[in-house]
Amino acid sequence: MDMKMMSGMMTMPEMGEMTVDADSMQACLEACAACEQACVMCAEMDAGEGMARSRAMCMNCADMAHGMMRMMMRPMGMEPSSMTAMLHAMSTMARACAEECMAHADMSEAMRMCAQACTDCADECDAMAARLAPMGSA
Repeated sequence: MDMKMMSGMMTMPEMGEMTVDADSMQACLEACAACEQACVMCAEMDAGEGMARSRAMCMNCADMAHGMMRMMMRPMGMEPSSMTAMLHAMSTMARACAEECMAHADMSEAMRMCAQACTDCADECDAMAARLAPMGSA
């Protein structure tokens, strides 16, 4: 079945009544992409002594953001409750990474940028999860 675009909404026939605003989906995808890129860049710059935790958190966050994007790009297989759980997990990881990077933001601009990208990603994932929550309980 094809995904149909109607009035800015993506209708996923396999999901019955489930509709997701295409602009919201795009915003979340873009925030995840920016988060992944910022985290990889930050991790590459975190090679200094005492930065192992920050580097590992950035790489974990980048991996999760990549997985989140891949799930979102398969709307026909989107199951609301599992997607919501993944969005919550992504938000939690992104906020933890942002906190870690902000603790070292005075060391580099990459850390500050990573923290901002992670925070933006968490916010978009939370917003997307809130939109899906009513669908998962139907």
